[in-house]
Amino acid sequence: MATALKDENHYDRAVEVKRFDESKLGVKGLVDSGLTTIPSIFIHPPETLSDLKPEFKSVVIPAIDLSGPRSTVVEQVVAASRTFGIFHIVNHGVPVQVLDRMMGSIRAFHEQPADVKAEFYSREMESGVRFISNFDLFHSKAASWRDTVQVKLGRRLPELQNIPEVCRDEAVEWSLHSEALGERLMGLLSEGLGLDTDRLKNSMCFDARVMVGHYYPRCPQPDLTVGIASHTDPGGLTLLLQDHIGGLQIKHQGEWMDVKPVHGALVINIADTLQILSNDDYVSVEHRVLANPSKEPRVSIAVFYSPGDRGALYGPLSELTSPEKPSRYRRFIYHDYMRRYITKDLDGKTLTNYYRM
Repeated sequence: MATALKDENHYDRAVEVKRFDESKLGVKGLVDSGLTTIPSIFIHPPETLSDLKPEFKSVVIPAIDLSGPRSTVVEQVVAASRTFGIFHIVNHGVPVQVLDRMMGSIRAFHEQPADVKAEFYSREMESGVRFISNFDLFHSKAASWRDTVQVKLGRRLPELQNIPEVCRDEAVEWSLHSEALGERLMGLLSEGLGLDTDRLKNSMCFDARVMVGHYYPRCPQPDLTVGIASHTDPGGLTLLLQDHIGGLQIKHQGEWMDVKPVHGALVINIADTLQILSNDDYVSVEHRVLANPSKEPRVSIAVFYSPGDRGALYGPLSELTSPEKPSRYRRFIYHDYMRRYITKDLDGKTLTNYYRM
């Protein structure tokens, strides 16, 4: 398969994408096959690769101690959400052992035999669980060098027998922690906007939760592809747990900068819907992940908090608009937003500009 995929003389992207998807092997399967050059479907166009420099600046994103006085924490969350759109949280109440077990379980899932993982491979989510490589495989200009296991956490978990046994207990435990932490963060962000603590929660900005466990195996040609292309997240908020390998970058003040991992900390980033609800008080951060050049695989786990009612209308909250600060976005149905997000090439800035007035 690897030979066919990289045969430039007979390269037909649609055919090769279909072949890769139907193999259900994922990127790790390609690596395990012993290939030394990446297949053509993973090679990104020059405009994507032009700013992949050998050295990047590191940015020390704000680290917020959630055990501090609430007024101080709210003030710090607001400052980080307006300036960076991303921050670390520490003393968040989730034991380090829980984080380490969660990471270990996702790594264990991806390192199972290919035929075991293939049972979960799907582009649909009927069971609430799926293994997949590249959600946007059939829409993107080029695939990215990663595999993913996805589990719906809320409004309710899938049937337990549908969650892979290797990460079942950990996913259940993580669901409880992420629900409580999401509600806590939404309260802080709501107060930071001068609103009641439950205003964002009641705006259904987090009750649909999805966990994705990404696996980035070693890439033999990391200068030709990426781990995840540049994008912003579509929902309200994203919680990220990353290992020590690194590779996450954010665009800050027009430059790409590395976000260094901090063991025991969690990364929080503002997503598009919250930027819109806040009427641009908070900013959704553009980010990407570089292809992994390390022999050791990189693992990260994200929880996306999104509106549960996809048929509802969303736009800037009425309390945040006035004649002096009119609404900067037109109202939209969340389902329409997600349809546009999913069917467009992930590479590039978000769809917030599509709804901007």
